[in-house]
Amino acid sequence: MQGKNIDTAKEVIVMVEAWLVELAKGVAKLLLNPLLYWFVIVLLLAGYRRVKRERQNFGTKIFDVFSEWRSTWLFSLVTGFVISVIMIGTGFVVSYPSLLLLSFIAILFSISGRFMFLSPVYTIGISFVLLLFVPTLLENQQWIREDIFDPINLAAFPLLLGVLLIAEGLLLKRTNMKDTFPGLSLSNRGVWVGEHHLKKLAMIPFFLLLPSGLITPFADFWPYVSFGEQSYSIILFPFLLGVDYKVRGRYPKEAANKIAVPIILLGIGAAGLAVGGVFFSPLSLVAVVVTIFGKEYINYRHRNSERLRRCYFHPMNNGLKVLGVIPGTPADRLDIKVGENIMKVNGQKVNSIDSFYQSLQASGAYFKLDIEDLNGELRFVQGALYQGDHHELGLLFSDTPYRRKEA
Repeated sequence: MQGKNIDTAKEVIVMVEAWLVELAKGVAKLLLNPLLYWFVIVLLLAGYRRVKRERQNFGTKIFDVFSEWRSTWLFSLVTGFVISVIMIGTGFVVSYPSLLLLSFIAILFSISGRFMFLSPVYTIGISFVLLLFVPTLLENQQWIREDIFDPINLAAFPLLLGVLLIAEGLLLKRTNMKDTFPGLSLSNRGVWVGEHHLKKLAMIPFFLLLPSGLITPFADFWPYVSFGEQSYSIILFPFLLGVDYKVRGRYPKEAANKIAVPIILLGIGAAGLAVGGVFFSPLSLVAVVVTIFGKEYINYRHRNSERLRRCYFHPMNNGLKVLGVIPGTPADRLDIKVGENIMKVNGQKVNSIDSFYQSLQASGAYFKLDIEDLNGELRFVQGALYQGDHHELGLLFSDTPYRRKEA
């Protein structure tokens, strides 16, 4: 009996060593994935373009270059852990060429700088469709080996699509007003109005099983969906997840919640169909098609709603609605929020940027603001301007773009 326990302990030790070795290899493989480095390049380009627009619209940089990634890293790690548990725990095995195809699609779709194309609906969905028809495509060419993707396991992709779509909705739902980006645009009446961009890029690292390695099955059910291999390895895959919506007709946080809920529900439905696809393969294709058309409908409904609504950040006859707050300025320190209305400055009513500036300068270094908050209640804020502080407290309003006024 004791000898049997010793043998069992040895087997457990060998299994743990195999998992640790493959885990270390999987993390090292992350450094070989071009998506890791492309993520940094995309962030830099997107940040540079945004800062350029900020200077054109407001005459100053508002957020730093990497702000599209800000406040996403903890969310990414937690989401990656959950996905790793799901994919490794159930034993969905994918092929390395399939992941390379997914990486190529992500890089291709991100070249435009539009993070909306980095939704899993497009990157994973298009990859799934290509893998579905790849045998036929490879038969009619002579440059690539026909068996490069063999065997093709499509069951994992719809499940990843559903789970990552839920993550996309949660990323959008947790939008903080300090993480949205103000801008200016012309309304249908030819008036300059404010808008906000709900734009985020997250890199979600999660572990996946690959065929061939040191890991052997530890239970009869595991791996549940495989290529028939007897041993497996692990790879840490950096998935690029992006959201990108322009909001003019609603308070940005409200709009984010309005878009996020149907995306989450769509992801839950896709995940359910993907699980069904394990037992009845046509459901995998149904899951992908439903999510593509469902996401397009959500985007269409948002665009149509924005078109029909009156602009939220429009010029007012009584007061000035705050379009944005520059970080580190007096307005930021005083916790003035986007969407609040500045009614009076030093006791003087304001309804234009000129009147705001004149009233602010009238009392020297000290100021007092009457502010109507988001609930319509009046509150009072007072403070002092110090050397080096923004001359307009760091508040942004809907106005003619800075470059046009300078021209």
